[in-house]
Amino acid sequence: MQAHTFNAASSVLSRVQPVQARRHPPAPVPGSAASAPRRRILVVEDEAPIRELLRLHLSLAGFDIEEVAEGTAALERARSQKFDLIVLDVMVPGLDGITLCRAIRSQSVNMASAVLMLTARASEADTVLGLESGADDYVAKPFSIREMVARVGAILRRNERIDTPVGGGGLRHVRSRDVTLDPERREAIVRGRGVDLTKQEFDLLYLLAARPGIVFSRTALLTKVWTDDTYVTERTVDTVISRLRRKIEPDAQQPELILTAWGVGYKFVDIA
Repeated sequence: MQAHTFNAASSVLSRVQPVQARRHPPAPVPGSAASAPRRRILVVEDEAPIRELLRLHLSLAGFDIEEVAEGTAALERARSQKFDLIVLDVMVPGLDGITLCRAIRSQSVNMASAVLMLTARASEADTVLGLESGADDYVAKPFSIREMVARVGAILRRNERIDTPVGGGGLRHVRSRDVTLDPERREAIVRGRGVDLTKQEFDLLYLLAARPGIVFSRTALLTKVWTDDTYVTERTVDTVISRLRRKIEPDAQQPELILTAWGVGYKFVDIA
């Protein structure tokens, strides 16, 4: 069946009255246990038809949806309640999506939660800005609702894989140069100072720091860190590396820990 594409200029759904915040329980999922935990998604979108479209299809996919139509209210919600994923419109009123994403990443219970940016801006510069602000993925309008649901599922599967110790035996602590990583607590200590990292950032840093001196191509990093996500590109690796360097390096322009192997990829500095 052909994917349904949303066009903001067309009337996809019946008129919906604007709301500040709404909560919708998920639709039943055939064959699922009644006690199975539901993943929670916060949809921050000021356009009611788009918000309703996302609520409908994500609820049918089995998610517990909450809606907010304004940025300031969304930040209050994100600081007080834990969500598995936040779908965030860049142009939301009150507090723009870029500022909101940075605030969520810096001080909220959702610092490590997945963030998917939604916007009418489709230029490369806007995409990079959204990713560098802390978003995990970026979707431009108009969008295919089937692709949107697929992206949501891919992001959540990836985050679930990161949270689960490999092989059930747990991951080892990593101590390399000035970096100490605790994979069970998801804690990073750099030069004696705790650093807040997103799940992507932590997973990427752990992979590199656990194998100092080993060069990973961008393709290899995509394969190992973004296993379940078919929508990312090598540019995504560069963006996350750039974010990591700003957080852990004294000078992101002259990195001492995460080094570039020109024409190949990246490596963690060799142990002296």
